[in-house]
Amino acid sequence: MKAGIASPNGVVLQDVPEPTPGPHDLLVRVKAAALNRADLAAAKSGPGADAKPIGIEFAGEVLEVGEAVHDFQPGDRMMCHATGSHAELALCDHRRALKIPDAMSFEQAAILPVGLNTLHNALVTAGRLKAGETVLVQGASSGVGIIGLQMAKLLGARLVIGTSTNDVRRARLKEFGADLALNTADPDWPEQVLEATGGEGLQVTVDMLSGPTVNQTMRCTAVKGRIVNIGRLAGARAEFDFELHARKRIDYTGVTFRTRSIEEVRDIMLAMKDDIWDHVISGRIRVPIDSSFPLSQVQEAHAYVRANKHFGKVLLLP
Repeated sequence: MKAGIASPNGVVLQDVPEPTPGPHDLLVRVKAAALNRADLAAAKSGPGADAKPIGIEFAGEVLEVGEAVHDFQPGDRMMCHATGSHAELALCDHRRALKIPDAMSFEQAAILPVGLNTLHNALVTAGRLKAGETVLVQGASSGVGIIGLQMAKLLGARLVIGTSTNDVRRARLKEFGADLALNTADPDWPEQVLEATGGEGLQVTVDMLSGPTVNQTMRCTAVKGRIVNIGRLAGARAEFDFELHARKRIDYTGVTFRTRSIEEVRDIMLAMKDDIWDHVISGRIRVPIDSSFPLSQVQEAHAYVRANKHFGKVLLLP
């Protein structure tokens, strides 16, 4: 089968063996795969002798199920937050999969799993968001960020702020739940947050930037506020104001799915489903599809995402 594989120069398309499902696996014909920034990093890893497809988010049709699988059967439509999506066929542990609602297309389904799991875990589990609190979602014009804006509002946040450094994309954030849209390239953005919150600061921040913005973010965080770092688009290292952190008694939490077990991911997914699945089915949580590329143009798709000109999600269509 054709698949996007990592190489020293980025993703390449090549033929690889078809995957064989284990006892807990679904073998899926991929109908649509969403691109994430994590895919760009994975694309430059050395593939080694047993090259496997990259990609972490997809939707498709179940072809085979493992002997331990009882909740899916061939023909089911599913979406999944799992590796190997840049391919014609992919495996997914059934404990990481969700059935696609009847009215939802494969394309719509493929752009949801990562954002739903990541943002529910960031806002609810790590961020401990309560109704009536104030929320900041940094890097909010990404697919994950757009989900975060809507989820925060649906969970009862009093004020939802989104950021983007692009004027056009920032202007669209209010379509997806932002009460206020700010530019983190403006050095006064923390003061704008403090003004919007009546000087109190933010209770919860979903930090996709970190790097040089970390101290600015703490400056506009409330006493006993929570910052949950899920990305480092602005940099992985920076000076950290420990005095400010201590004075405000901020909980600064780093999260990733790379070190989580299947059981942990399953628990995260079930918690998300309990809280917001009705909003997914109703369409109240939606993500725009910026553009789609055939799998044969996987290099062009990666270049487009790397250029950071998209709003919402970019798809690969095998």
